[in-house]
Amino acid sequence: MLPGAAAAPAMADALVIPMGAIVWAAAMLWLVALLLAWPVPVWLARASWPMRAPVVALLVWQGVGLAGGLSMIGALALTGLAIAPQQPLLALIPAAAFAAYLLVHLAVTIVQVTRQRHRHLALLDMLSAPHPTRARTRVLDDAVPVAYCLPRGAGSVTVLSQGLLDRLDPDELVAVIAHERAHVEQRHDLLLLAFRAWRSALPWFPIAALADAEVAALVEMLADDHARREVRDEVLARAILAVGASGVSGAEVEPAGSTRGSDRFKRLVA
Repeated sequence: MLPGAAAAPAMADALVIPMGAIVWAAAMLWLVALLLAWPVPVWLARASWPMRAPVVALLVWQGVGLAGGLSMIGALALTGLAIAPQQPLLALIPAAAFAAYLLVHLAVTIVQVTRQRHRHLALLDMLSAPHPTRARTRVLDDAVPVAYCLPRGAGSVTVLSQGLLDRLDPDELVAVIAHERAHVEQRHDLLLLAFRAWRSALPWFPIAALADAEVAALVEMLADDHARREVRDEVLARAILAVGASGVSGAEVEPAGSTRGSDRFKRLVA
């Protein structure tokens, strides 16, 4: 008998993970996934501290989303192994399918957003004119006060309406432009992509919609903080009110339980 032949079975036995450990780990991952799928996001959405630390809150939301997805995939994998330990490839199919489902939705969301921006930019070329003094800024001939940005790397564009230019005083206009410039320079669109993909992948799951709205509101706070370096808080608050909810990027109707829209004004008038 070869010297290593007797050691091979012993080594193989040593690498076998006890079934009890697999079941326990699966149960723990299901618990983590459950906590990150409901009570933790609800608590985070109702907490008051994110309005004071939007950067930290965004990092927490990203951690919750990533850890929640990974714990769900891991729980599915370990549950499959616990049910069918003799067929590991078959046991891992549900986990692999769920991971592929999420990745496909992320890829589809990226493609859709990219195409929408290309179409939007093409329309802007026809329906707007360059601002006479501000680079990469287009002006819409519209009486409704509107301000938003189209992130596209070096080709990013800030869009203002003539109604906005007519309504705001110089300081308020500086505030709005600084706010929109922050979205472009800090690439807030990338922060939103994953949560929009999550919402698209799980449209029946209310927490996905809540997370998307919360992150969008926190991104607005980040842009507000950038604008606050150039103008006083009361000027920025007046500018936001003048533009109106329909003209502030990200100011969509929030689901029940989210109060970040009012938090934006609270932090400016505190």
